[in-house]
Amino acid sequence: MSVFMKICCFVVNALCLPFHILKALGLYNAYKRVFPFCVHQISVKYNKQMYDKKKELFRKVSDFSRPGGQLTILEIGCGSGTNFEFYPPGCRVICTDPNPNFQKYLDKNMSVNDHLVYDRFLVASGEDLSSVADGSVDAVVCTLVLCSVNSIEQTLQETRRILRPGGAFFFIEHVVGEESTWTHFLQHVFQPVMNYFGDGCEINRQTWKQVEAAGFSEVFLRHIQAPFFILIRPHIIGYAVK
Repeated sequence: MSVFMKICCFVVNALCLPFHILKALGLYNAYKRVFPFCVHQISVKYNKQMYDKKKELFRKVSDFSRPGGQLTILEIGCGSGTNFEFYPPGCRVICTDPNPNFQKYLDKNMSVNDHLVYDRFLVASGEDLSSVADGSVDAVVCTLVLCSVNSIEQTLQETRRILRPGGAFFFIEHVVGEESTWTHFLQHVFQPVMNYFGDGCEINRQTWKQVEAAGFSEVFLRHIQAPFFILIRPHIIGYAVK
């Protein structure tokens, strides 16, 4: 990290002092009640911009149905449920999110997407899906979530555990930009701001490395530039087979 970047990071971090104090006092948790509303609004716009990419990716979910059985999908960090419209008709969906305040937005999207069978909503983090049995789901979906989990490695271990042999993990995640670019520079400088407004979001993660090292038998991953503001423009998209 260059001296100039270090100085900029220090300045931004200092400007975030009020947020640091709120978090230390335990008052930041109040934002978790507002966060689902923000995510819901942003997700609607995100879907419009990424519609073709999501449609192309989730078209492959049907390929992982069990012969003669109902396709079961578990979504980690389901948020407000904006991925539901892309899931195959008739599949069973298990929703998980550590924030229970997403429930009312989930209910709304469930009522709109009645082509799915909703199993349950689990208040759980990606690192701990202990209430889900080993090898019990055909596909796990995770979009814009691995940026904010405490441990990507543990989340991916849990993903592999609950997937049946031959099942698949589908993902879309924003990641850090290439070194020596303005994107990379700005992501590191404004990381403290995004962390607070994104409820733990870290925009400078090299998530593809953890996915590739997670022990999947096959990984189909590509880097893209999504049509968003510079801090979250670099994305990875793809799926990995257990």
